[in-house]
Amino acid sequence: MAKPDRDAEFTAFVSARQAWLRRVAYLLCGDWHRADDLVQSSITKLYTHWHRASRADNVDGYARRTLVNTYLAEQRAGWARWTILHRFGAGSGAADPEPDPAGAVGLDLDLDLDLDLREALGRLPPRQRATVVLRYYCDLSVEQTAQLMGCSTGNVKSQSARGLATLRNLLDPSLIPVTEGPR
Repeated sequence: MAKPDRDAEFTAFVSARQAWLRRVAYLLCGDWHRADDLVQSSITKLYTHWHRASRADNVDGYARRTLVNTYLAEQRAGWARWTILHRFGAGSGAADPEPDPAGAVGLDLDLDLDLDLREALGRLPPRQRATVVLRYYCDLSVEQTAQLMGCSTGNVKSQSARGLATLRNLLDPSLIPVTEGPR
């Protein structure tokens, strides 16, 4: 494929999926500025591998995997801690309360529950948080999540169970809407 065609195809993909990637990144990290940084890093990595990504059966899945891998790598490297401490002052670590200018994160909850859920997600360890976001926001199966995160299905199940248990403990049960049937 000629480079102009490749660039046009990549630009069209990014234009169509950038808001979605930003929402997923926000759910992973809990900070809109950092979500923008994660998306930018992921898009850069995606561009360098576009020749491979564009041939993938599921380009959205490839982009999502790139985003999650970027997030988890930064968590392991301590980049996020250094950036948060220096952006907000030593010891602060507070999440940026900036609203999503592109609209709500898309959780379809009332505002109080949405804010409580975002705060509770922020308290989960990075891998639990990534597992919960992928399983319940991105609606991936256990197998898909395991493949994306490069771990076993048992690990996904245990991370999901621990993450959900922590969320249940942190959230007021009266705020959680009752749904019919098991998820």
